[in-house]
Amino acid sequence: MHALRDQTVYPLAVVAIAALTVARPGSRSGISRSFARAGFASLALATWWVAASTLALAQAYPAKPIRLIVGFAPGGNVDNTARALGPAITDSQGQPVLIENRAGAGGSVGAEFVARAPGDGYTLLMGSSSLAVNVTLYTNLSFDATKDLIAVAPVSLVPIVLTVHPSVPAKNAKEYVAIAKQRKGRITYASAGTGTSNHLTGELMRSVTGIDIIHVPYKGSGAALGDLIGGQVDSMFDQLNSSLPFIRAGKIRVIAVTSAKRSSLLPDVQTLAEQGIAGVDASTFLGVFAPGTTPRDIVTRLNGAVQKTTRSAAFREKLNAFGADALEGSPEEFSRMFRDEVVKWGKIVKASGAKAE
Repeated sequence: MHALRDQTVYPLAVVAIAALTVARPGSRSGISRSFARAGFASLALATWWVAASTLALAQAYPAKPIRLIVGFAPGGNVDNTARALGPAITDSQGQPVLIENRAGAGGSVGAEFVARAPGDGYTLLMGSSSLAVNVTLYTNLSFDATKDLIAVAPVSLVPIVLTVHPSVPAKNAKEYVAIAKQRKGRITYASAGTGTSNHLTGELMRSVTGIDIIHVPYKGSGAALGDLIGGQVDSMFDQLNSSLPFIRAGKIRVIAVTSAKRSSLLPDVQTLAEQGIAGVDASTFLGVFAPGTTPRDIVTRLNGAVQKTTRSAAFREKLNAFGADALEGSPEEFSRMFRDEVVKWGKIVKASGAKAE
């Protein structure tokens, strides 16, 4: 690829020389006319060369393995989805997709690595909703996710569910709100930590309904779910994939889905909007991003490869096993979605006072 790019340097130099030759004022001698004819010929040749080199560059991609960076430790939803997506892209593009974990700072370490990588299509990011949240949550980031990364393709959506311990009498969202207002400042909700999607969904619920519920942060969903099951906390906003086994086992009760649509895994559970509580649209999205300097033709090609995968029944079945539903969309649609998420969660982060360094 670099060789193809370098081959455009000489023709561009010829273009410049030819232009100067053609533009020479003064003499109409045979020599000047010869220079002019040579200049036009060189200009045409150089233009053709640049166009041919650019086309060859696009056609050559991908010519080597692609790295898909995951900003979290192995074994989580983001990592599992990346490892399911990788082989499918390999099949369609003919090059291995290597999953590389670069965990830290809520996914920001991996995201920054990709933002600083060459925009050649060989270093990609499996990004998540945390990427949108971190724009406001972290005050010391050395990259701008809205400028230094480009949205390539959405992959999946993991709904967030509102669940309660069986001792809480609420059977639906309106009853939960009524109990929270009756027991002002006494209903607790657990989260996987300050600034996480389940914490901020609780804050969004507070701002929309005016209820006074108490946030209890834990180090991860596992610990939070353990105390919810044990009755140490009253409720939790959690990603469906974490809570689903305990919902099915009857250890916790689900009373609403906070996404815009019902989950295919819990088709009988109404959304908050369906229960009369509008304005709490919260889910965790996953999608592929690339360095902001990546050429449009490579972004378009990658989008096609990802969408071909997300439309397949086999891949959707894998996503369902992770508690997720497939997403589809063009780079432009995904970019708008990402920017909307940045704005939405930015307001909630600021209102909650949550910060991370």
